Parts: sequence; structure tokens; C-alpha cells
Amino acid sequence: MATTKSESHAIAKKSGIELFSPTYFAACAIGGAIACGPTHTAVTPLDLVKCRRQVDPHIYTSNLSAWRSIFAKEGLRGVFFGWAPTAVGYSCQGAGKYGFYEVFKYYYGEKLFPNANKTLVYLGASASAEFLADMALCPFEAVKVRMQTTLPPYANSLREGWTKVTAKEGLGGLYKGLYPLWGRQIPYTMVKFATFETTVNQIYKMLGAPKESYNALQQTGVSFLGGYIAGIGCAVISHPADVMVSKLNADRQPGESAGKAMSRIYNNIGFRGLWNGLPVRIAMIGTLTAFQWLIYDSFKVSIGLPTTGGH
Repeated sequence: MATTKSESHAIAKKSGIELFSPTYFAACAIGGAIACGPTHTAVTPLDLVKCRRQVDPHIYTSNLSAWRSIFAKEGLRGVFFGWAPTAVGYSCQGAGKYGFYEVFKYYYGEKLFPNANKTLVYLGASASAEFLADMALCPFEAVKVRMQTTLPPYANSLREGWTKVTAKEGLGGLYKGLYPLWGRQIPYTMVKFATFETTVNQIYKMLGAPKESYNALQQTGVSFLGGYIAGIGCAVISHPADVMVSKLNADRQPGESAGKAMSRIYNNIGFRGLWNGLPVRIAMIGTLTAFQWLIYDSFKVSIGLPTTGGH
């Protein structure tokens, strides 16, 4: 048996934050920013090598050789190159992703479609949330990819990169990767949230005891496991679009439409090229997603709110 709604309300009441109130949704947004910004920043070395190998499969013979080469030439700063747009962009995206997910999950599941299948609610809520969150992420992702995939670097800092893009292409230059970003992130987030919610529910069913019978450490442990399982699916389903985002930001010609650019890039790399860097991304996203759910639910527990899922 999972946690009931009345039990969740009782837990939240002790914290002084009413469930589904504006304060609750704001708290979830803060938790999302804390969960996503630092975790994405921590795996910048993986992301750097992944992006460069997506754009040029022959640039390094392996990930280890890549890090050795970068460290020898540029030191630790080079290994974490692109950390600033990553930190800012994914903090903004995390706030939107988790905050709006809780909003849409409540309104879709409780207000608009109370009798709908829960998985459909999770899918719809996560897609809606990611659609909005990516508008905040896109400008920083554009700067990050240009910094990481061009040698010598397009820019050496977030500020320099932002200024160069807007001076040459206007604000639109920061959003030219928005459509493929949606193509990558919306399916990714739908899998991330729906798989997580379903997995957590199944874990508690397998354990055979109500969620509230476990302590906070055990509940967040379930969140970590559910997050890792969800992360593997996320990495696979979103990888072709991730490759295309990297290619578009690095190789889209001035005035070229997104559709024409994607067609040209696909003709150059083929279907197999869409899967460059997948093993690295599975390791990165699986770990990333697990820690994001762990941090997010730990934050919720720390302010007296119930963990996600299992009810």
C-alpha cells in the first residue's frame, strides 16, 4: 500500500507548507534548481568530451585519452570548460522542469482529468513542463555548445559567448537550437518522470509495506534507485536529438532553416552518426538522473514535504 493523499497532506501540514499551494510549487522549483544545476555542472568533463566527439568522432581515440589531452594542455579549467553556462542554464531549467511538473501534474490529474490514467498524467505534465523549461535553458545551451565544440574555443566565458552571439545574430541566435532541444528534452523528460513515478510505485509494491512506514533515508534511497532506472531510458530515447543539437549549434549556416540544416547534417553523418557517444551519455545521464531525484526529494524532506511518487 502506498502513501495516501490524506497522509501526504498531513506530512505537508507539519512543514507549514500546504500541498499544491503557490508556496509548495515555488519550493519544488527551488528544489529542481538545486537538483539540476550542481549535478549537470559536476559532469561537465563528460559532457565536454561527449559534445566534441559528437561533432567530430575522430577528435579523440577514447574518453580517457581526451581528458588526458585536455588536462595536459589546459589543466583542470580545460576539463571543466563550459561549466558556467551549464550551471546557470540547468539551474533555470531545473526550476522550470520540476516546478511546472508539480503544477501540471496537480491540475491535469486533480482538476482537469481526475479519472485519467496516471501514466498519461505524468507524461502530459512532464511534456508541458519541459516545453516551458527549455525556453530558459536554450540560450545557455547554445553558448555552452559553441564554447565546447569549437577549437580554438568560440568564447572563453559565458559572458563573452553571449555577447558574441547576440552581436552577430541577435537574440535569435541564442534560440536557433530550440526546436531540436525540444525534440531532445521533451521525450527525455517524459521518460524521466513517467518511468520514475511508475518505478517508485512498483518498488514500494515489491517491498510490501506503505511508503510512510519507511524513514526518510530509505525513501530517498528508493528515489535514487528509481532515478537511475529512469535515467537509462532517458539517455537512449533522447540521444539522437542530443547529437543533432550539438551539430546544429556548431555547424548551422547563417540564414539556414532548422529543417534544412538537420537534413544536411543527417546526410553527412547518417543514422549511425546519431548514436555517437551513447555509452558515455548512458553513464552520465543514469548517474545524473539518480542524483537529481535524490537531491530533489532530500530537499523536499528537509522542508517537511513528502518524497515524490509512491502515492
